Order: sequence, then structure tokens, then C-alpha cells
Amino acid sequence: MKTVSGTRFVPLLLAVALVLVVVAPAMGVALAQPTVPLGTTSSFAILSGQGITNTGTTWIGGDAGGDVGSYPNPAFTGQASVTLANGVTHLGDATALTAKNDLITAYDNAAARTPTIIGTELGGQTLLPGVYHSDSGTFEIAAGQTLTLDAQGDPDGVFVFQTDTTLVTFTGSVVHLANSARFCRVFWKVGSSATLGTSSTFVGHIFALTSIAAANSATVNGQLLARNGSVTLDTNTITNGICAVAPAPATLHVIKLVINDDGRTSVAADFTVHVKASGIDVAGSPAAGAGSPGTAYTLDAGTYVVSEDSHPGYTVSYSGGGVDPSGGITLAAGADVTVTITNNDTRRTVPGVLPNTATPWYNLLLVGVILVLVGAVGYWSATRKTHA
Repeated sequence: MKTVSGTRFVPLLLAVALVLVVVAPAMGVALAQPTVPLGTTSSFAILSGQGITNTGTTWIGGDAGGDVGSYPNPAFTGQASVTLANGVTHLGDATALTAKNDLITAYDNAAARTPTIIGTELGGQTLLPGVYHSDSGTFEIAAGQTLTLDAQGDPDGVFVFQTDTTLVTFTGSVVHLANSARFCRVFWKVGSSATLGTSSTFVGHIFALTSIAAANSATVNGQLLARNGSVTLDTNTITNGICAVAPAPATLHVIKLVINDDGRTSVAADFTVHVKASGIDVAGSPAAGAGSPGTAYTLDAGTYVVSEDSHPGYTVSYSGGGVDPSGGITLAAGADVTVTITNNDTRRTVPGVLPNTATPWYNLLLVGVILVLVGAVGYWSATRKTHA
């Protein structure tokens, strides 16, 4: 009987085992991606297999290391125009060879991860941490477009992008980090070559199987690492910075206060606020003021200018911290600054209300006009009676 009784639990144990088999892989998928190991390549801003060519004045540095290396080809054309702010060159030496071997390891690690398949164009998208593979074999960011990488508050969130062939970013394109995302957790495994467009802003570590070309004035926060081909530079800024946690965003409260001629406080229907950085409206600005007591902007630390373009009689005042006397607002990380815009023009006309000029002569003139009209009507009436 004991043996029979024990066998009753066998189906239950099998069911539990089946659940574990099914659930365990799902749990593994849900786990956060680990970072890609860089090994000794971590101190290299530039690393290539077939030399480096530079045109124009290029700056290379960063607290994590601004080393420049190439192996086996030691060529470095245009080196005299390159400023190495925090690094040394390793051209054809043992250090470059070791870094090349570690680059192969990093490339293979990024390539082996199980991805989500997405489209070719990355511009205009906001992506969360994960592994992404192009359905066409190549990734692109169109001219003037922005790819936003949103870590959702997790500074250890990892982004891995895989292409079978190329990576191309076009003129003025931007890779933007949001909500604690960090450049040192962004990796680009490129199956052939990468091209960064003119005046583009790029973030992350590029592992290219062949070559990498950065066009004129392209800016990189990360590394350009080419296994078998060359790296081409043209008046670039390459920063291999420390893996710091992004500062907390700042909050800018814009209070739109309008004082009408009758002393009432309200918001004008045509009241429009601009919040600008470097002369360009930030996202969500200009903000219409009609029916709203104010607008709050969550911004990165930086300098902003608040203006009200439609009414030159308005003035701007500030409360909180980080006010720039020159007219801008310098927001520190986590700052909370209130901007109040007030209309000083008391002559502003409100529909249905006469202008308040506070001038006695105005009142006398108004009375005079009324008396003249009354007299004219009386004269006309008397004339009619006489002729009748």
C-alpha cells in the first residue's frame, strides 16, 4: 500500500517539473541584459585593424581613456592634427594586439544575443533596454532625426543593436539618452562598416567587422572600434567618458500672469511662451497659454531662455535657484525654478472694457463728444419743426 500511495505523487511531480521547464526560459528572457565585456579595449577611443586617417582638427579624449590604436597596420595619417587629451597611441604594438583580441570577444558576445527584430529606420523612435536586430540587415537614422534610448530610470539598462551589414547615420541625426540611460551601456555590432553623417551626434560603442568613417563634425560619445578595416576621421570630437549615472532632470515651471487694464488677473488667449536652448525651442514649446495657469517642463541640466514673443510689454522674473543674470536660466540637476511672466502694459484693451488711461482729459473729451452729439440731434429736431 505504501508503494501505491507513493506513486500518486508522481503525476504531481511531473506537472511541477513541466511548469519549471516552461517558466524557466521565460524568466531568463525577462532578466535584464548584462553589459558587453570590453576587456582592455575600454581605454581605447579609436581602434582599427588597417590604420587611421584623419582630416581636419580632431579631438580625442575622455576620462575612461582616449587611447588610439591600430593592429596590424600601424599607419596614422593626419596624426599631427589630432589632439589626444587623455591617451596615448599604440600603433602595431603588443597593447594594440591585446585590445584587438578583446574586441573580437566583445563583438562575438554582442552578436550572440537573442534579439527583437525591428525595422531599418531608427529615427523618430524611442526604444527601451534590449537587443535589437534589423530586419533588412542594416540600421539607419535619417537626416535630422533623433533616436531616443530610454532606460526608464535604470542606469544599468543595456541596449544592443545588431546589423548583418551596415550602420548609417545621416546629417544632423542624433542618438539621445533619456531617463538614466548611459553611453557605456549602448553597443552597436556592425556586420560590415559604419558611417556617421556630417554634424551627427552618436552615442555608444561601435564594434565594426570592417571599417568606420566619421564625417565632418560628427560627435561621438563612446568608442569607434574596427576589427579588420580602417577608421576615418574628419574634424570630429570623440569622447570615451566615464560611465557616470546621468543627473536627475530639472523642472522649469513657467507661470503665465497677465494683468488686464481693469486690474483682473487672467491668461490672454494669444499668450504664447517659448522655452529655448541655444536659440531653438525645446520639445513642447511654444506652449499656448490660453486657459492654463502655467506649464512645467522637465529638462536636462543646462541653460534655457524663456520669452513671450507676442507682447513686448511683458517682463520675466525668476524664483528658485540657478538664475542667469544675462537673461537665461541655468538649471542644475534636480533644480526647481519658477519663471513668472507679467504684462506691465496697463493699456491693454480687453473686449467690452474701455481702455484705462487714468487721464482726466480723456474723460472730458468723452463728455464733450457726447454733448456735441446731443446738441446736433437737438438742432436737427428743432429745424424740422420750424420747416414743418
